[in-house]
Amino acid sequence: MDDIMLFNIFAQPETYSWLLIIVSFIIAFIGIVVPVIPGILFIWLGFLAYHFLIDANDLNIFFWIMIGLFTIIIFGADFVINYYFVDQFGGSNWSKWGALVGVLFGIFIYPPIGMIVLPLVIVIVIELMLKKTFKESMKVALGTLAGFLSSAVAKVFLQIVMIVIFIMFIIF
Repeated sequence: MDDIMLFNIFAQPETYSWLLIIVSFIIAFIGIVVPVIPGILFIWLGFLAYHFLIDANDLNIFFWIMIGLFTIIIFGADFVINYYFVDQFGGSNWSKWGALVGVLFGIFIYPPIGMIVLPLVIVIVIELMLKKTFKESMKVALGTLAGFLSSAVAKVFLQIVMIVIFIMFIIF
């Protein structure tokens, strides 16, 4: 009897839709540590799969506006947080921009290590060229690392909030 019930569960198209949604959300969180994977797009894939495959009425315009705002915040998180931390650790304007460029190019150079190492190296070189000591340059570079890690934590939190909002909309 149990085999028949299990077969019936997997015979339902909705089961595969939910499986797609859950896998999309899991991949989104993997994208935080493997930045080549566009995590936010997988969050959206989960929402759109629900909307088009399960129930188009649960997710109203207010939901899509909120999720759109969270998406904008997540896209800006890497840049704004990195910029902020370089500034707080005494970095120059050149280092702030260098850290941003490093994050951008680091995505394509052996991620996630490239996203960590390239901004560090760029900031150290810039600060040394601006006549700071190696110790001062390292301090600013560590601010870049703190920014990257803080950004990852912020994205985890924001993605969890987005999923909780999604669950609330489909339950209530």
